[in-house]
Amino acid sequence: MRAYNFSAGPAMLPLAVLEQARSELTDWGGSGMSVMEVSHRGKAFVACAAQAEALLREVLGVPDDYKVLFLQGGASAQFDAIPLNLTQPGEIVDFLNTGQWSTKAIAASKRQGLQVEVIADEKASNYTTVPAPGSYQVNPAAAYLHYTPNETIGGVEFDHIPASGEVPLVADFSSTILSRPIDVSGYGLIYAGAQKNMGPSGLCVVIVREDLLGHARSATPAVLEYAGMAASDSMLNTPPTFSIYLLGLILAWVKSNGGLTAMAERNRAKADALYTAIDDSPFYRNPVAPNARSWMNVPFLVADPALEKPFVAEAAAAGLTNLAGHRSVGGMRASIYNAMPIEGVNALIDFMADFERRNG
Repeated sequence: MRAYNFSAGPAMLPLAVLEQARSELTDWGGSGMSVMEVSHRGKAFVACAAQAEALLREVLGVPDDYKVLFLQGGASAQFDAIPLNLTQPGEIVDFLNTGQWSTKAIAASKRQGLQVEVIADEKASNYTTVPAPGSYQVNPAAAYLHYTPNETIGGVEFDHIPASGEVPLVADFSSTILSRPIDVSGYGLIYAGAQKNMGPSGLCVVIVREDLLGHARSATPAVLEYAGMAASDSMLNTPPTFSIYLLGLILAWVKSNGGLTAMAERNRAKADALYTAIDDSPFYRNPVAPNARSWMNVPFLVADPALEKPFVAEAAAAGLTNLAGHRSVGGMRASIYNAMPIEGVNALIDFMADFERRNG
């Protein structure tokens, strides 16, 4: 039986995509080899990567004056790669801090010798809120403004796009990408680890406006330098071939299932159903401000913390896996990315009601 996997990442993948990958695993495209065995510089895989990029551009609506890069090291590598590519030591960068991933990006920028200005910090709410529009002032001299649209650990999500004026907007879209339409042209740079909505771990997608290329520090490692990677079609070194192949399959699945508009409708419905079940119960509680609740990552608590481990264990026995909250915050967390069907969310809601009846 396939489990309903509520992991925050590596996350559940669409069954149809897994079945197609399985059917092609030992003989991809009539080559007699797996896609993991063919040369990344051979015509077949070069075409595969080009098709994945073309689909990503189509599905996301990426403008022509943006480069799409397929990189390694996950989103965490970009915490250092972004300042290395977009700044020189001593320059100003602005941040909105809404949780642990924002904090990690801030720390990396400080390591790169930048003047880091945290122009909004939600620490006072224990990172259960996002800064209101107009509550912060972007420094016009900043090289960029960085924010995290969705904080995976805390389940906090922006309900608006921060206004940055002429300052390039940089965003970690790891838990948001492909979940709904976005206006890529409003950003200078978008980056996202693949292991939420785009495939297995090992791939990070960077979408960067062309005018931001060519300004990297001289000490930037070649595999992190955007202009060089763009010039080589992300094949300066051996790319994560299997992850790129699966990204292409997932993008085709998204397209065939109505694109990002349909994904948004499905994801909104799943999130609304789960939050309603939590809010209507005296047994469960979501700590996040209603306007900042994530569509993708739904944390919830019970009044008695001693019930957390039994909840997670009994849910797993019922085929509802990976519901333990992040080790830093505890509680439970249900990540409901694109591949999670509404049936999985309904099964979780039914289990929650039954657990409450038995333990409330």
